[in-house]
Amino acid sequence: MLIKPPITNLLIRVSKSGFYQGFSKDVTITAKILVGALTLWAIAFPENAASVLGELNGFIMEGFNYWYIYAMSFFVILCCTLALWPKVGKLQLGTEDDRPEFSRFSWFSMMFSAGIGIGMLTFSTAEPMYHFAKNPSTILGLTEGGTVGNVRDAYIWSFTHWGLAAWACYSVVGLALAFQSYRRGLPLTIRSSLAPLLGEKLSGKIGHSIDVVAVVATVLGISQALGFGVEQLISGLSTIGVGDWLYDIDAEGNKSVSSAGIVSALIIIMGGATLSALSGVGKGIKSLSNINMILSFFVLIFFLIFGSTFFGLSSFFVGIVDYVISVPGNMFRVWTADGTTSGDALASWQSAWTVFYWAWWIAFAPFVGVFLARISKGRSVREYIFGAMIVPSLMCFIWFALVGGTAIDLELSGVANGAISNAAQADKLFVMLDVILSDNLAYAMSLVMIILLLTYLITSADSAVLIINTINAAGDDGPKARPHIIFWGIALALVVGGLIIAGGLSAIQTAMVIGALPFSFVMVLMGISLVIAIYGDLQREKQGLQTIYIDEESNVKGETDKP
Repeated sequence: MLIKPPITNLLIRVSKSGFYQGFSKDVTITAKILVGALTLWAIAFPENAASVLGELNGFIMEGFNYWYIYAMSFFVILCCTLALWPKVGKLQLGTEDDRPEFSRFSWFSMMFSAGIGIGMLTFSTAEPMYHFAKNPSTILGLTEGGTVGNVRDAYIWSFTHWGLAAWACYSVVGLALAFQSYRRGLPLTIRSSLAPLLGEKLSGKIGHSIDVVAVVATVLGISQALGFGVEQLISGLSTIGVGDWLYDIDAEGNKSVSSAGIVSALIIIMGGATLSALSGVGKGIKSLSNINMILSFFVLIFFLIFGSTFFGLSSFFVGIVDYVISVPGNMFRVWTADGTTSGDALASWQSAWTVFYWAWWIAFAPFVGVFLARISKGRSVREYIFGAMIVPSLMCFIWFALVGGTAIDLELSGVANGAISNAAQADKLFVMLDVILSDNLAYAMSLVMIILLLTYLITSADSAVLIINTINAAGDDGPKARPHIIFWGIALALVVGGLIIAGGLSAIQTAMVIGALPFSFVMVLMGISLVIAIYGDLQREKQGLQTIYIDEESNVKGETDKP
């Protein structure tokens, strides 16, 4: 029985001239309206926005916790299966003549910088410390928070949240897109990944809606990362003595970042990101990503020398073993409120940590996934999955073990005397440097951390701007109109600044969780579509039929609006 040829031509209407030349108005204008409305609402009516978003967030966390847990499990199982399946793993993302555009070092650097780079500086210290104090084992009374007996559990959950699940989430989106774009000639945009399921319907309103959902999720996901980064950048600038104006202190002595500090940080970050985005992937993003990776290795070497070396390395190796053993159980476990003290506490903890992270990675996935597809042409499915899922996970584990392990060891030994554990999330890294170094060395390393943080922030932001424009331009990843790059740079700054000023980081987190939900359904369909496409190619290969459909006609990105 012969298999029908796949969809190789997906027309997406784009403007022929004017301000939106080369862009899909249906996607671009709708996304701009939605993002603009959210920003104005948060700034003009902060109390109402916080109340409504909070109610929606609570409903999603309680009603869709099973969905998020099982969806992420599906992504991990799918990626592992595809990588280990011999016939699938050797399939190439492109023609036989296609070769990778970037070296493995640059490929990995861009992937890591765009994917989770920002989080390493904030959470490599903070998250192990949080779980060291409280995690499901302490809630159940199996371990005692803040003791040696709780270290292993702290790393199980740190690795769970930043390991295979996060990168499998990104990998599915990127692989589904790369497969359809480089083996079918379809546009490099989110809707193309669903071609095996929805076919030519994707040229119309259904396809437009999918791309709009992806753009909004991207804006909210990157806003979450930038929000954490802005607070840590302000903390770093304060540490090196930039000025007291970075913070406001209320009548009770509570400290919070000032509006002036937020605005200043966002101008620096988004100004640099916009300039980098204007230069494209091959120049600005590639160069900054390589700098990121070099500085990251420098920081890791620093902690190997000056940090708690033995404690960190043992946490890394033991933590990986514990994590791998825990994966089957933690991947499918869902705690629900049952009216008991421990049951309610476990459900609350999982919503605040695991479900929140799964929503964050899903919101980040359209941006990171399109970016991964953009830089992965010419690689095999197996190389792509191992490179996009295994290697970055190990890099995260090393950061958490060496940096977070040093913080935990300093508290266990009494050297820190509570200074790190009592510090605010954004301050923990800089406080730790003060504990282990002299004043001059601490100042110098704080400068290095600030530079690294800035390069990570700029790389993530400029990658997001370029990917948003790629989706809006019907998958055209070539040079974009400068006004659109500038618009989205300003829009991201306004979303982050507006939501932080209106309701702090919690407002961004709430909006992000809500925005991630519709895209989570799209992602599951992407995984199913990918399986259908791969199965079709395997069957065609058995029958000696064509499996790669790339030619000049099928590679058309879209049709233009009539003048």
